[in-house]
Amino acid sequence: MSAARSWYSPVVTRLRTTNPYVVDSALAVLVLFAASLQWMFPDEGDDRLTLVGWLLGAATAVPLVWRRRHPYACALAVSAATTAMAYYHAPPPDVLYGGFVVLYTMAAQGLPWQRRTMLASWLLGAVLTMQHKEHSEPFEYAFHVTGMICAYGLGVLARVQRAYTAAVEDRARRLEREKAAETARAIAQERARIARDMHDILAHAVSLMVVQAEAGPVVVRSDPARAEAAFDAIAASGRDAMGQLRRILGVLKEEERRGGAVTLPQPDLAGIPTLVRQVSDSAGLRVELRLLGTPRPLPPDTEVAAYRAVQEALTNTVKHAYASCAQVELDWAEDELTLTVTDDGQGPAHPNGGHGLIGLRERAAACGGSAETGPGPNGGFRVVVRLPVGADREAALG
Repeated sequence: MSAARSWYSPVVTRLRTTNPYVVDSALAVLVLFAASLQWMFPDEGDDRLTLVGWLLGAATAVPLVWRRRHPYACALAVSAATTAMAYYHAPPPDVLYGGFVVLYTMAAQGLPWQRRTMLASWLLGAVLTMQHKEHSEPFEYAFHVTGMICAYGLGVLARVQRAYTAAVEDRARRLEREKAAETARAIAQERARIARDMHDILAHAVSLMVVQAEAGPVVVRSDPARAEAAFDAIAASGRDAMGQLRRILGVLKEEERRGGAVTLPQPDLAGIPTLVRQVSDSAGLRVELRLLGTPRPLPPDTEVAAYRAVQEALTNTVKHAYASCAQVELDWAEDELTLTVTDDGQGPAHPNGGHGLIGLRERAAACGGSAETGPGPNGGFRVVVRLPVGADREAALG
């Protein structure tokens, strides 16, 4: 079975890819040759071949050249020629070679009404011809009717197979498009996340460096030790930012070489105390950290969102608020973690918080949470981020 399929499949593929006129012309020649055999080797008592008979026989084969381009017109032409041969006894065909090809073609390519009309016409025509034919045998009825039904059935199978193949190919193309769209979305999301990370890293580091750079010249003569500490803080902030950027770019290059997905090193909740201490030491801003409830492990993306929320809120306080103190509060409830950062300053320079706070809202939304910014209850500015945990997180993410 496998050996037969090994030579059969390439032949079918070659025929499907060959010019249809070439294949159908060869088929027409084959049908004409098969139909001519009864003229070349007539049985005793058969009608002799005449010029009209030969022309009508050719008319049952030649139209097959256009059977795929104009199937219904081809079927009508072959049907008319076959009927004329039977009527004029010139001589009538023993085997309906052209009819079998026409019925197959109509079943495979014709419209529903064309298929039904052609099948009924050929069956009725064959029965009527047998009734008026001299010395017709019962097996001839069965042979012609069975042959036409089989040819029509093969055409139906070909149509179903073609429709199935088209459906499978369409599904494959659709899945390929969906895969490409999903890859594009993943790339866009990753680019947005990298942009947010780089913004958070650079904005935080540069803000601390600017504050120290502004304070250094003021005390460079009166308090050299403090000025030296300010410049050390600038250098430390710069080195930290460069280190984080190198890690990001290093991972990007490594994953680009591997051709895989990018996974960047990310901070977590354990780094918030260090972040608070760094801001307090470098920016001259008194920052208090309060923990309420019982801390517990969170999904990595939620921990990153929490850390970046605190980082962005403190960065805006240092850059825009002109505050003297700030408070960071982590409130662990049963169903969510609430982060609140308040200060006693003037609020952000931008009405909507600029790109940083927009990125903060996007991070919170990606985890199923929300972020609110606005004036604090006692003045200053407040950032509140709510991140669901457990079952509430799954419900928020759908």
